Amino acid sequence: MSNAAAGPAGPVGPAEVLRTPAFALFWSATTLRAFGTAIAGVAFQVLIVTVIQATPMQISILSALGVVPYLFLGLIIGALMDRWRRQPTLVLTSVGRAVVLATIPVLLLTDTLTFWSLAVVVLALGVLTLFADSAAQPLLPHLVARRSLVMANARLGQSATVAGTAGPALGGALLTLVGAPVLFLVEAGLIAVSALLQSRIRVTETRAEPRPLGRHLGHDIVEGVRYTYRHRTLRPLALSVHTWFLAHSIVTTLFGVFTLRELGVPEWAFGLILAVGGVGGFLGAVVAPRIGARLGAGRAILLGRTLTVAPWLALALLPLTATTSLALLLPLLAAVQFLYALSQGIEDANEMGYRQAVAPDFLQGRMNSTIRTANRVIFFFGALSAGFLVTLFGYPVALGVAAIVFAVAALVILFSPLHRARHDDDHGVPGASA
Repeated sequence: MSNAAAGPAGPVGPAEVLRTPAFALFWSATTLRAFGTAIAGVAFQVLIVTVIQATPMQISILSALGVVPYLFLGLIIGALMDRWRRQPTLVLTSVGRAVVLATIPVLLLTDTLTFWSLAVVVLALGVLTLFADSAAQPLLPHLVARRSLVMANARLGQSATVAGTAGPALGGALLTLVGAPVLFLVEAGLIAVSALLQSRIRVTETRAEPRPLGRHLGHDIVEGVRYTYRHRTLRPLALSVHTWFLAHSIVTTLFGVFTLRELGVPEWAFGLILAVGGVGGFLGAVVAPRIGARLGAGRAILLGRTLTVAPWLALALLPLTATTSLALLLPLLAAVQFLYALSQGIEDANEMGYRQAVAPDFLQGRMNSTIRTANRVIFFFGALSAGFLVTLFGYPVALGVAAIVFAVAALVILFSPLHRARHDDDHGVPGASA
């Protein structure tokens, strides 16, 4: 564990996590990167629709390319992160992302931006983002004390929520003022600054254990999968989050179409609804450490999972149509997004903090990549199933199915040893598979 976790005056309490220099640099770099990504997201949509005039099939391909690296490389890169140093990986991937983003203005100014060149850019960014995510999660326990992990994840969640809420509006304004080429240069600059901040992090990472002669990466991957799904509390946590992702893929795929097309909500009102959701996510991340300390990790995650059920069940059961008054629709839909984001804010920080505290360092990368890769696969197929559910049964039934799946995710926690787990349990080291 790095000296940064303790700080100059002894252990750092959860409330003081941003006073830890290493984490402050990590948080600043992550926040800058989140804002840059959110700002440029608007420009990417404009490029796809207006510049290359992509067909619906091409838009689907570009969307899928963002997920493909997780499906095919997630477990491999997770295993590599248990062999490589994570902090240099973060720096190099940020430099790589800045370079890739800087190629877009060049392609625009030389009139060589096509579907295929943009596809290469999207795929390269997806691979680099996968490396960055795979390095960041196992690095965090080296930057703060174990008891501060929930607070650290909450701080990261707060800044990500603010970036996701304010970034698109800021990006739209900048796109109008300076145009897409300058906007992408701005994002490349932000990512470059984040790389500089990451390079200043002082952390001593645990040296990877020597592998037996002839042991290849496949053995490491199998070991990580086996550890995750045999662990007494990580197994139900993983199964619960997989189930949650199935329902999440359905509601995120359908909510926009249901709101805008089926209910006829105007675009300005839809933007306001999503903004209210951002407020809920921020508040959830704010209260997550206190809830985790009071209830324990398992019950805090269970609370988040349980809160998720009610808004989508209400949306499925209420007789809403395009003739329903906007005065009723607006607060109702805003409440759905608020509660949904609030629940995510509560559970995300507690879930990540618990995962990072439980797994030994030499398995962190593989444990996280195992869960993350399965989530992406489930999301991919869940999004496809959403279309079939709506086509066959309509929006209310599809949203009701999602609510039931959310409830199952909560029940997995309730009827498992995880619901009694606390962040300050003595987790020990490997072998907690009893």
